[in-house]
Amino acid sequence: MILNLARKELKSMFASPMAWVILSVLIFAFATYFINAVTQYFSMMDGSIQSNGRIGVTLFVGQSLFGLASFVMLFVVPLLSMRLIAEERRTQTLTFLLSAPISLTEIVLGKFLGLMAFLMIIITVITAMLLTLNHWTELDFGYIFSNVLGLFLLVASFSALGLYFSSITAQPVIAGLLTFIALFALLGLDQFLAADSSNPLSQMLQNLSLMRHFEPLSQGIIDSKDIIFFLLFTGIFLIFTLRRLNAERLRA
Repeated sequence: MILNLARKELKSMFASPMAWVILSVLIFAFATYFINAVTQYFSMMDGSIQSNGRIGVTLFVGQSLFGLASFVMLFVVPLLSMRLIAEERRTQTLTFLLSAPISLTEIVLGKFLGLMAFLMIIITVITAMLLTLNHWTELDFGYIFSNVLGLFLLVASFSALGLYFSSITAQPVIAGLLTFIALFALLGLDQFLAADSSNPLSQMLQNLSLMRHFEPLSQGIIDSKDIIFFLLFTGIFLIFTLRRLNAERLRA
């Protein structure tokens, strides 16, 4: 049932012109950025005769491409997640969904996986662009895997947070705005509190920064604590969404 709901959610996204516009614009932007990065790499490496002056193409192009993707997702996820539940509440179809013979867990996971399926299309396209370089050079597949894993976990965290904010309001625009503000704050939390690094509370809050846990993965370093953080973050907000809908079902 979860997969059926996810498939239905994905189809409803593609039924909207906004999803097609977002997908086409992003693919064009990433393709343009990828070509420019490869061209710039050749231009820079032409003057690097010594071996110690050369930079790996995977690092040079991949770092730019995945760095851009993590920034773009800050805007894309709120746009896509804001309608998941808020739109159904606004059109008064949420009551029918909550009264259907399916569990709330299936509803939440179905909507979450539907959104993730759409975002995985973008991640797959980015990865495929990098893999095309394997035809003429040796790639660092470990670095690519680490970045794909990091971007996937980051996007999953974004989606879970966006789904929660979509569940607490009937206005999709408000849900999208709240998601963007929260993600922006969480991404730069360690930078905002850098001046108070001697304060234990400040250090604890810095550890909640999404970028603090994404950066090691973007550098090719896979640490279990970063993976666990993203999994816990995603799970907590999915549970918050579940509890929010459960409270609404009980009131109804």
